[in-house]
Amino acid sequence: MTATPSTYDVCAIGNALVDIIAESTDDFLKEHNIAKGSMTLSDAERSATLYDTIGPAVEVSGGSAANTVAGIASFGGTAAFMGKVKADQFGAIFRHDLHAHGVHFATPPVTEERRQVIRDTTPDRRAGAPTGRCLILVTPDAQRSMVTYLGAAVEFGPEDIQDDILRDSRVTYLEGYLFDPPEAKKAFHLAARIVREAGRTLALTLSDTFCVDRHRAEFLELIHGKVDLLFANQSELLSLCQTNDLQTALAQARGLGDNKIIVTTRSEKGAIIMRGQETVEVPAIAVDKVVDTTGAGDLFAAGFLFGLSRGQSLAESGHLGATAAAEVISHYGPRPQQKLKDLI
Repeated sequence: MTATPSTYDVCAIGNALVDIIAESTDDFLKEHNIAKGSMTLSDAERSATLYDTIGPAVEVSGGSAANTVAGIASFGGTAAFMGKVKADQFGAIFRHDLHAHGVHFATPPVTEERRQVIRDTTPDRRAGAPTGRCLILVTPDAQRSMVTYLGAAVEFGPEDIQDDILRDSRVTYLEGYLFDPPEAKKAFHLAARIVREAGRTLALTLSDTFCVDRHRAEFLELIHGKVDLLFANQSELLSLCQTNDLQTALAQARGLGDNKIIVTTRSEKGAIIMRGQETVEVPAIAVDKVVDTTGAGDLFAAGFLFGLSRGQSLAESGHLGATAAAEVISHYGPRPQQKLKDLI
């Protein structure tokens, strides 16, 4: 990690979403054709229909990268976030919650004036959609199945990149879920260039096999040329490397670059962290009861990034990640309910 002084440990760029969490059953998932344990995209109509069907739910600010920076702040780190919401009720909730966690969030919301600018300059982009939301259905085995309506999140573009914040952050963390709209891709590549020029560290999370299947070639191009630190769970890494054998995938991942850090999470089996020829295995931390796995990967990334940005070793950073993941899977919701700094 660079020793250059900075204001932020991590700046994350990702989808700004409000999570709607509800208990569910396997039968409900089958009835509504929802892929278990994965994320599928939805339009506004399907999202509204499911929302009316799921019953009692908890609504909390979420989004993968936003969960990660909230976790970093909970460790006592400094964090910033870039993502798009609309100037509506959910947008106000999202902004308030991030600020309450101590995360810097200054991306301008979508307003009527902003909608007109989008229409005039890039007619193919959606404008006027409400703040995005993610329906998270938790089955009794603690697996979460997500149906996501991205809404205003897809309006994030290069004009929303805040150059000074990226240059003032030790790590910039890109969320794979956002890597879909053409303007968001442009924003990722702009951010990567700024980070490289500033001599900072660029991290990417693959987010979901759904994302990998859609963007494998572009992800690999980004990883080879610009990414210093890659996060993937086992399924995502296997998909990226197009193999069913973990050892084959790890060997391919090691070949992505001599100095890259590759973090592969494996749920209750812990994590495998590689840098060059170094390999570190980090055990998972047992909890009395796994309630909800939502946010486990996001919070592992939070602990790892916090540790690494503060100069800790791969093993020490991995342990912080495991600590954060254990806390978040012990309750509903994707963000810690107690200060993570108190656990270390």
